[in-house]
Amino acid sequence: MPDSALPRWRDRRFLVLLALGFSAGVPLPLTAFTLRQWFSETGISLTAIGMTALIGLAYSLKFVWAPVLDHAASPAFRGLGRRRGWLGTIQPLLALAILALGLTDPATGATVTVAVAVAVAFLSASQDIVVDAYRIEVLEEHDQGYGLACYVWGYRGALLASGGGALAMAEFGGWSFAFAMCAAMIGVGFAATLAAPEPGRAPPEAPPGWGARLRIAIVEPFVDFVRRRHWFAILAFVALFKLGEALAGIMTAPFYRQLGFSRLEVASVSSVFGLVATLAGALAGGWLVARIGTGRALVLTGITQMLSNLMYVALFHAGHDIRMLFAQVGVENFTDGLADAAFITYLSALTSRSFTATQYALLSSLAAVPLRTLGASSGWFAEALGWQNFFLMTTAAALPAMAIMLWLLKRLPPKEPAPA
Repeated sequence: MPDSALPRWRDRRFLVLLALGFSAGVPLPLTAFTLRQWFSETGISLTAIGMTALIGLAYSLKFVWAPVLDHAASPAFRGLGRRRGWLGTIQPLLALAILALGLTDPATGATVTVAVAVAVAFLSASQDIVVDAYRIEVLEEHDQGYGLACYVWGYRGALLASGGGALAMAEFGGWSFAFAMCAAMIGVGFAATLAAPEPGRAPPEAPPGWGARLRIAIVEPFVDFVRRRHWFAILAFVALFKLGEALAGIMTAPFYRQLGFSRLEVASVSSVFGLVATLAGALAGGWLVARIGTGRALVLTGITQMLSNLMYVALFHAGHDIRMLFAQVGVENFTDGLADAAFITYLSALTSRSFTATQYALLSSLAAVPLRTLGASSGWFAEALGWQNFFLMTTAAALPAMAIMLWLLKRLPPKEPAPA
């Protein structure tokens, strides 16, 4: 019986996507929150911790080498096919890089730790490229929603495991042990790669020459976008909408550390509870968009996202108060999920139908570059201003995006669905 004729719960493709989502989610905290927690425990300056935001540039620039992974075959595991061949090549290298990251010592060689973390981010972004392509190609159109849900739940589970879970493992076995366990988690994705069916669709016919391929993959979607009305304002809005959250989020781990919260306290609050708050916010945001429309929902959720940074100020004055930590994490994650629902809905409506997937991925990647580069200055600001003034600044950092958003909504109002 073909996979498409099986009930979903018996269709191995969905289990494969669940496992690949888990493998894709493991590396992200290891180059972000978990890494910064490790750095903050070694006495490294806030300025240096802020610079770790640059490690994630690979996720923002992955469109640059995506055409290579899309059109060329892997030099190893050729027998697995085009998509699985690349996954079979990348995943073992990623596991080894994570293991090597745990064997470094940021207290005596922070440069080496950062260099290995950059390699982890590059391999992780490369895995994301192939997994996204595999997910789209292995499923029929009517199964894409369910397949994406399986991927997202696997991904979220991995964020728990390598975020709060890694902190708990480091508490009992040390950082090298925690990173070794996270490296072993990539084996879940590698096993899924070996057991997965290769997509039956033939590779897309690519024009001869890499110049032509890059033109189709990158240049044409971007040129189409810049021909639109107010394209620069749209790009500025996308780039700045999460700026306040990015500046505050990079400093979260050292901030908690200076307030005296232990690894286990941070893990217990920011992992499971934080995930539940984010999912609840996304669900509420989707309901709000359907209820009051995309434009009004974008304004309302943008304001709540901006004001949520004031919870850091409240936590600063409360000090080592676990109840206030729950409140801060809950409010921040809920409002983030709330705002994401309206933001993604509006952004999706602004992309051209001719280049929907490519244009959205390209522009969102380009828009994330300022978050990585400006976010790297967050440590310097925190040291210069102190925690209270720093978090007040991150709240104010959202005001330019709010102003651009109101300007855009007046000139490019979203098309709202007709009432039932």
